[in-house]
Amino acid sequence: MHGVEQHSGVLDRLGQSIASGVRAPGTVLTLGGLEEEFGVSRTLVREVVRVLESMGMLEPRRRVGVTVRPPRDWNPFDPRLIRWRLAGPGRDEQLRSLTELRTAIEPAAARLAAVRADEPTRRRLVELAARLRELGEARRGTDPEYLEVDTAYHALLLEASGNPMLAALQDVVAEVLSGRTALGLMPRSPDPGALEDHEATAAAVAAGDAAEAEARARSVVVEVLEGVVDVPDGGSEQD
Repeated sequence: MHGVEQHSGVLDRLGQSIASGVRAPGTVLTLGGLEEEFGVSRTLVREVVRVLESMGMLEPRRRVGVTVRPPRDWNPFDPRLIRWRLAGPGRDEQLRSLTELRTAIEPAAARLAAVRADEPTRRRLVELAARLRELGEARRGTDPEYLEVDTAYHALLLEASGNPMLAALQDVVAEVLSGRTALGLMPRSPDPGALEDHEATAAAVAAGDAAEAEARARSVVVEVLEGVVDVPDGGSEQD
């Protein structure tokens, strides 16, 4: 690996080991030790450590090195941390917490979008929902295009709210959608009811029906929440 690719690889390996608990809170790491472990330069190790410090996962200690901080200090909205947790033993807990967050924000975003979105945005949301149905009915729920369209749909819904704080959570939602697909938790044939709710949400936003948009968006995420209450290894959930 070279350059950015090498940096990303070391960051993922070290971050994953912390997120999974392999390197428990309180563990002391040294730059020299990390340099030897990963076989990279001291400069690259410093860069990776700085990123993890910015995420609240590591804390520098003078004359000691860096110490792994407890999970309560980590930035739970960082897409990288979400990805690492979804790939580790805390996957189910992470899925639950993220889905609970979605149940709080997506219905609110849909209600606001029905009031604030411009006409091109309303039309685009309807188009994305229609394409999701086409792909789902063609049993292409695990295709890259399905993930791409699904991610675009939910990102647009948050952006259409006109609330910058809700829009800022696009990457969080995108990470959980891509993580579920990567982990094999998406079925080839998405639930017809979920596809219908996506379309109904978009139609309500397009029609300016705030109450209906909120209700149908809630149906989408509540169904997901029910599916992740107890997700078995290798199981599947609906979007």
